[in-house]
Amino acid sequence: MNRLPLAKRLVEVAAGIAIGLGAGPALAADGAAVFEQKCLACHGAGGASQDSSIPTIGGYSAKYIVDSLGNFKKKLRPCADVTVPSGPKKGTKSDMCKVVAELSAAELEATARYLAGRKFVRAKQPFDATKAAKGQSVYGKLCRRCHEDGGSSPDEDNGILAGQWTPYLKGQLVAFRAGKRTIDDKMKARLEKVSAEDEEALLHFFASQQ
Repeated sequence: MNRLPLAKRLVEVAAGIAIGLGAGPALAADGAAVFEQKCLACHGAGGASQDSSIPTIGGYSAKYIVDSLGNFKKKLRPCADVTVPSGPKKGTKSDMCKVVAELSAAELEATARYLAGRKFVRAKQPFDATKAAKGQSVYGKLCRRCHEDGGSSPDEDNGILAGQWTPYLKGQLVAFRAGKRTIDDKMKARLEKVSAEDEEALLHFFASQQ
């Protein structure tokens, strides 16, 4: 039986509560601050990339971002070297595995929530209207069920394709086909039906949405 005087026990309980409350803000990461420190130089303000090899990520769903960052942390996604396009480290090399290795789970989640609240900014890039029209047809047959609204909806937690940089999308398709990036059976089966010509048309269709 606990024989501590009631007053002392109450003080200890109050201290425990104070410590718990004090720990809350310390553990609550600031997503905007984490993004500015770790992501801004490559992914641009609000996650709107200005580099065609680096994806725009502002506007993606929080779940998709958390899953993607987790896969980088586990090295389940390829971490290609990129040249940092802006900021103090401009011109140096980095990769996503190095970036996420320094972030806690709380920081990853906070960053994902911050980015999910941004607007997806579609890239201004060239496209062929004829190929885009064909790509729309391919999209309707093979992509629409998982990438709704022309590939612009984040609601399926599959990223955003409409208005994404073409070089980045093309690189991801290469990674999927080569087995360097994990792919579920459903997407794998659909991707196997996409010819090289259809793939090019799809890329023009997504690029045309500006």
